Amino acid sequence: MAKMTFFADLMSTLFERRSVRPSRKAYDTETLASEIEDLLSGVGEVSGVRLAQDILSQYQTMDAPAKRAFFSYLAENLDLDAERVIEAADAYRADKSARTLRRLSKAAEPRRQELLRRLNQAPGATDWLVRMRRDLLRMLPEAPELDVVDADFQHLFASWFNRGFLVLRRIDWHTPANILEKIIEYEAVHAINNWHELRRRLLPRDRRCFAFFHPAMPEEPLIFVEVALCRGIPNSVQDLLSEKQEAVPGHEVDTAVFYSISNCQEGLKGISFGNLLIKQVVEELAAEVPGLKTFVTLSPVPGLNRWLRTISPERPDIENILSRLETRDPAVISENRALLRGLCAEYLLEAKGPNGRPLDPVARFHLGNGALLHDIHALADKSANGWDQSSTIMVNYLYDLNQVSRNSERYTSEGEVLASKQVRQLLPRDRTGKPS
Repeated sequence: MAKMTFFADLMSTLFERRSVRPSRKAYDTETLASEIEDLLSGVGEVSGVRLAQDILSQYQTMDAPAKRAFFSYLAENLDLDAERVIEAADAYRADKSARTLRRLSKAAEPRRQELLRRLNQAPGATDWLVRMRRDLLRMLPEAPELDVVDADFQHLFASWFNRGFLVLRRIDWHTPANILEKIIEYEAVHAINNWHELRRRLLPRDRRCFAFFHPAMPEEPLIFVEVALCRGIPNSVQDLLSEKQEAVPGHEVDTAVFYSISNCQEGLKGISFGNLLIKQVVEELAAEVPGLKTFVTLSPVPGLNRWLRTISPERPDIENILSRLETRDPAVISENRALLRGLCAEYLLEAKGPNGRPLDPVARFHLGNGALLHDIHALADKSANGWDQSSTIMVNYLYDLNQVSRNSERYTSEGEVLASKQVRQLLPRDRTGKPS
């Protein structure tokens, strides 16, 4: 891991990251359009960098309507020329040569893709282009016509942020403070409220945190995972994070629990890092702690209560339990533990979206990575968020290193939700194929 830290520090030096300073001049549509055309025309390298900096700095001064106008310009003025594409395709069909293929490839690429590439010449531009896409994503619900621009961002980001460029770094109490502050800010599953809580997650010998970084954004984690080394599989995140929890002696550790995975960059939505992160962290931990035999998550079920409310009008048993759960009384959970675990099993195993995949986003993520739904726990997350999302229920997804590739293929090709026998037995008996 020391080698990885050195490599990341080296990349931070090699990839100069000066901030693009906001422009002092007012945003002007005609001037900006002219600069965009100049940048695309193939000006010299020095002039190109200056233009890219100026365009990005002007973008930073824009208000929301101006940004929407900017994206509309990209969608309308830098789109494909359909006639040119057809002519190039006809030429390639008649003469399948390298020359006609290059012509077709060039014609089939929107000019805005080249604009984004050239904007990325400016120091610190990658970070700002990620923020630019974040702004775009927030506009899409009201401006779906801008989706063509997002397709270009996705296409480029998939290349720029591929696994070959990502650097895995361990985050610990000695990590620079500016990075630790971002871990606090970006934690999306179990909030870190202060430095004391962060210290509790990083300092004990049975805790680990790993993050992916990109050399062009060395101070911005892309995604991070928090891990607890345990004896056996835990069933409560509050117990796992309790200050009273004593560290398990190293020779007794047999289980690594991934209890929080947080994507940090909204502008990289849809660019998959999580599966790569988990697989590499598993390899790191297996090499560091030879006694590890089990790799599991303790995961939220963010869509459970929403689904229960959707189907409750047709299910009196659910209508009744939902009204009682509004009191947030743990005794209600205890009294109805079997019912709630069964409903969660039904949700994760049988509730599907239009594409035939599970409704729950966390389930889709882990099943797609090759995990198996291992167990379901009530009173596992008694935080306000745990009550709101899933009435305190959490689940374990098991990563069997000998099965993950096969499991992932079955899920991808057949949509099969792989689950343990103990989870399947939670379904109502008529759903397991047995008499009700």
